[in-house]
Amino acid sequence: AVNPPVQRVSTLLLSKVSELYGTEIQTYGLEGMAVHRTLEQALMEIEGGAAVQLVPSGLAACTLPFFALCKSGDHVLVSDSVYGPTRRFCDRLLKNMGVETTYFAPRIEAAALADLIRANTKLLFLESPGSLTFEIHDTKALTDVARARGLKSAIDNTWSAGVFFKPFEHGVDISIQALTKYQAGHADVLMGAILSADKAIAAQIKQTSKDIGFGVSPDEAYLALRGLRTMHIRLKQHDATAREVAAWLATRPEVAQVLHPALPNSPDHALWKRDFTGAAGLFGVVLKPCSEAQLAAMLEGYKHFGLGFSWGGYESLVIPCDPQVKRSATTWTAEGPLLRYS
Repeated sequence: AVNPPVQRVSTLLLSKVSELYGTEIQTYGLEGMAVHRTLEQALMEIEGGAAVQLVPSGLAACTLPFFALCKSGDHVLVSDSVYGPTRRFCDRLLKNMGVETTYFAPRIEAAALADLIRANTKLLFLESPGSLTFEIHDTKALTDVARARGLKSAIDNTWSAGVFFKPFEHGVDISIQALTKYQAGHADVLMGAILSADKAIAAQIKQTSKDIGFGVSPDEAYLALRGLRTMHIRLKQHDATAREVAAWLATRPEVAQVLHPALPNSPDHALWKRDFTGAAGLFGVVLKPCSEAQLAAMLEGYKHFGLGFSWGGYESLVIPCDPQVKRSATTWTAEGPLLRYS
């Protein structure tokens, strides 16, 4: 068979009493079986790293590194343009755990980041491009500072799918993927992955995942693996179509600004061109001022774009983003409504 078996199993039978406790032998189905191992290997072949931890959602992949690396009394640094639910986790659950979060400007320079690091700072959390507003970090400069000060670094690399940007080549310790998006690619899977640069970090991630009780169904793993087989081809089309649509939108009188780092007039284009080999099909648009009724009429009148929060599947999507945009280290100012297109 060219595909691994899908084993729906909780119980594993062992032949000896001595195998039940304290060995490296797998004793339960929660850690997954052959299809999970095949998916993990494929993800590492694409993005690199020493090990992969599969988790039930992209958000779980974003939050697990905090659980694994932080304890009460610690401090973390998080990009101000981070994915909204990751920010919600930091502001609520992480805060209740006794971990303090400081948000920093997405385009922060290394020296300014260094000034934010404290004796109890444990983790630098990046997302590039930024969620909704698409700022690009100077990732290597920031991770150099983190490494020099003893911090681990993590990045939500879902936008590039691990194809267009290689975090481990830029000093990142942990790369996060929402496999729900481009890897699965068909709007029918919820899953995340955490890729670690070395075995020590991977062991912390794995143990924490086991302690929380995360598991991924074999059917979901199979669908993600099946989607992965065509991801490179699909990404090329996502990229080409999105750039064409983004360039067209930039000519429209209703549009104030297109937020797409691959466009030459983007303020982050030079960084994107230096560090990335391609672009996703996801970008933002700032409209010129209009009423809520006008905006709703336009969005509800679309025939080819549906209103939906996810992305990376076969369908084209759009959402108005202003209710989601949260800033504390910076101030988000825009001439009119912010939209996100997939």
